[in-house]
Amino acid sequence: MAYGNLRQRNQFATLLNMGLVALLWTHGQAGPRGRRVLMVAGALLVAGLAASTSRTGLLQLGVIAAAGGWMAWRERAPVEPGAVTQGAARQPLLPRPGWFLGALALYALLSWALPWSAVMVASFLAGGGSAGADVQGMLTRLREGAPPGHSRWLLWSNVLWLIAQRPWTGWGWGQLSLVHYLAEYPGPRFVEILDNAHNLPLHLAVELGIPAAVLICGGFLWMVAAARPWQERDPARLMAWGVLAMIVLHSLVEYPLWYGPFQLVFGLCLGMLWPGRRRACDVPHDAGAASIAVLQRQAARARWAARLTAAALLAVVAYAGWSYVRASQPFLPAAERLAGWRDDPLAQLDPDGRDWLFARQARFAELALTPLTPQTAARVHALAQATLAFSPEPRVVVKLIDSARLLGLEQEAQFHLERLRVVYPEAYARWLAGKPPV
Repeated sequence: MAYGNLRQRNQFATLLNMGLVALLWTHGQAGPRGRRVLMVAGALLVAGLAASTSRTGLLQLGVIAAAGGWMAWRERAPVEPGAVTQGAARQPLLPRPGWFLGALALYALLSWALPWSAVMVASFLAGGGSAGADVQGMLTRLREGAPPGHSRWLLWSNVLWLIAQRPWTGWGWGQLSLVHYLAEYPGPRFVEILDNAHNLPLHLAVELGIPAAVLICGGFLWMVAAARPWQERDPARLMAWGVLAMIVLHSLVEYPLWYGPFQLVFGLCLGMLWPGRRRACDVPHDAGAASIAVLQRQAARARWAARLTAAALLAVVAYAGWSYVRASQPFLPAAERLAGWRDDPLAQLDPDGRDWLFARQARFAELALTPLTPQTAARVHALAQATLAFSPEPRVVVKLIDSARLLGLEQEAQFHLERLRVVYPEAYARWLAGKPPV
């Protein structure tokens, strides 16, 4: 399985498709030799997409091929008699439309060849055995879909049921994982921890309510319609629109905007597309010197504001980085921790004070590392209750049950024991056998 440094095949595929969009922009700036090199780079990106077996990546590639092929055809369309042309403006910036069809054909070929070659190589290395025969190709994924209990359709049906319970106000930001754990669905349930609806409009609706989701999504669509990207001709702005399209498509099946690389690119694209002020060089030649001077002073103030904003952002990032280093110490092996943190990494954490930025992670670490005894039962119980909304996984639920029993809270323990049986049947069986959760 190919998934890149983000450890998830769809994110890997989206990054590759963002690279394809940027490559098309670069193609318009390059000379003949550079364009040949870019074609090879494009083939490598398509090979990565085929290796990822991402269905989201296939959809994005189809959009790129359709939109890019149409724009390439439009560039080469015959000029109507009497139309005014400007020499350089008529030079095609995109590859020929056939190249986009070729990218789809290459993807189809590699989608078959890569799994087949992986099986052959693994079998050869195993001395002719069947090792590697479980390699899953794109055709298999399209035909079989997700394993039982893991499909998007089941996930979205659970989310829609939750939306129907609180359509106006939602369940609260960051509460989806908790309400999914507590929900008693009338039908089958998505078997994993559900902390995101894997669809941006649905996620906004389930946590903030339908009115807020309509307002946010409708406002974004209104801004896109007002910008009229279909009339855009500037290559750099077209690249920004294309990259935004890749992130938006991914947001309809997952949650890329919850990850830093996509947040950064999304913000940069919005900055490139945001209507800017007129620069001093754009002022007509007959404008007075006073008007030019005013615009120059405004530009100078804008530069200083940008520098101050950049300095503030760097300070915030430095603070967040140091906070992350502190909160991550309990999650590391003792030999990899900072000096002074190796023996007791919890002693210096202060989730209610200076470690507020990663307070939930700090409490999770304390819960995981604190043994349950009659003396620690009250603290463990409070930590388990606070952590349940952050990550209602079996180890948290089990500690909540056991600490509640030590404190004599039998009714609460029975409630969560029933939820453990319904939501995590394997963990429930291990609990009955006296074994810790996996």
